[in-house]
Amino acid sequence: MNNIIIPVALVGVMGLAFAIVLTIASKVFFVKVDETVTNLRAELPGANCGGCGFAGCDDYAASLAADPEGVGVSKCPVGGAAVAAKLAEVLGMEVKEQEKNIAFVKCNGNCDAKKPLIEYQGLMSCAAAKQVYGGMNVCKFGCMGLGDCAAACQFGAISVCNGVATVNREKCVGCGACAKACPNGLIAIYPEKTKVAVQCSSTDKGAQVRKACSNGCIGCMKCEKTCKFDAIHVENNLATIDYDKCKNCGMCAKACPVGAINNMRAKRKVEVAAPAEAAKEA
Repeated sequence: MNNIIIPVALVGVMGLAFAIVLTIASKVFFVKVDETVTNLRAELPGANCGGCGFAGCDDYAASLAADPEGVGVSKCPVGGAAVAAKLAEVLGMEVKEQEKNIAFVKCNGNCDAKKPLIEYQGLMSCAAAKQVYGGMNVCKFGCMGLGDCAAACQFGAISVCNGVATVNREKCVGCGACAKACPNGLIAIYPEKTKVAVQCSSTDKGAQVRKACSNGCIGCMKCEKTCKFDAIHVENNLATIDYDKCKNCGMCAKACPVGAINNMRAKRKVEVAAPAEAAKEA
């Protein structure tokens, strides 16, 4: 009988000892949780996309609790104004009006326009393809169309259509994950109110551009001469818009002979200039 009682008693004593040790340890190593951080985190969507500029929702919540005024409640692109209002309520702050941002692909080099350089058969990744002669197309500035941006987007807002990345403006939250994933830096984050943008990133001269892509900016300066607000200039062979001056009138898009400027308000009907004529204009 003793052979049973003694081991059972020993196990019981050991269990009691361990319980006491764990209780003491929990008191010694207890870390007080900031209730404000917990409440802020509960209001965030949990996407952890990094669009707020922090490592994730937890990091944003902690930073916001530590410095509400400095960090600001309007940093979450996924939650937008609704989440900003809830965060402000937790902190007892007034929320400022938040402007939605949208991703824009600065390339229109689709399969019909761009000229291939090699037949790429490697890993289906833009970053991988860029390691081979700078990409599989003659234009080294344009979209390779292998979808690194689409893979990075958690919201299904970007896809590859006819060989070029395309943004669904209704789904896009402007988090910037696609921009970080693009090895050619082709994706910019603009305020949603922006309706006119240059859809090209090539800084080659016009004649070289025409050999690489029929939709590329040839630096002809017709857009610059047309703009009444001094909002667009050709710099380093590429049209560049100053959004502090731009009125979104779309006149530059109408003047562009190659359709390199996208007026998102209108369905473009572009008559692309013949290669010889375009090269002469450039």
